[in-house]
Amino acid sequence: MLWVSSYARVEPTLIGIPFFYWYQMLWVLISTALTTLAYKLVQREQRARKGGAAQ
Repeated sequence: MLWVSSYARVEPTLIGIPFFYWYQMLWVLISTALTTLAYKLVQREQRARKGGAAQ
């Protein structure tokens, strides 16, 4: 996202939305998915550690 000139263009459009906008919104969704995945993995690891310490 720091290299703006790589996506500062109109084409290709997606359902009439210029590339500049839909590319940024795509990264919002990707970042949300990756953050959620990381959160779930950390939660699972913490539960495993708590369960392992009790045995």
